[in-house]
Amino acid sequence: MLNVTSTELRRDCEAVQIPQGATILLPKGTAVDITQTLGGTYTIHASGGLFRVAGKDADALGLEPLVPAESKTTNTQAGPTDEQQVWETLRTCFDPEIPVNIVDLGLVYDLHIEKLPSGFSRVDVKMTLTAPGCGMGATIAGDAQQKLLYLDGVEEANVEIVWDPPWHQSMITEQGRRILGLE
Repeated sequence: MLNVTSTELRRDCEAVQIPQGATILLPKGTAVDITQTLGGTYTIHASGGLFRVAGKDADALGLEPLVPAESKTTNTQAGPTDEQQVWETLRTCFDPEIPVNIVDLGLVYDLHIEKLPSGFSRVDVKMTLTAPGCGMGATIAGDAQQKLLYLDGVEEANVEIVWDPPWHQSMITEQGRRILGLE
């Protein structure tokens, strides 16, 4: 299941420590193993730990940037926001330690779309994490929020981390279970 690529950082690079969630600067020349490339971000093993590297920093890894939904520069199309498109966008968000998106992991508890007076929409999402102590919550929620804001018709996006009900493995979808080898 793992396809690990080894490389050295070609420049200093910001990275988020997993699972603490702290941002650090990894220096040029650091040996890294790229362990996951999903959702437009990279999970790397370096200096004895795991880190999440943003897609914009692909060049530091010697890679061409992945082209995620964020390639749109402006949100110019007012009108109803397609709920299916919102769900598909959330399926591009990943926990950096697990190769399953947040929807198929069963982390998204609620999705609500409201039309605003401007003609655009506000998307509100309630999601949880697999463990209450995970420091990556703000990073994962921020990734989801940013991707939602790039959707045509979306003017506001709010992603809230909730803990009730507590997450458990039975919430993983059939697709997620297949990816994780649980079936």
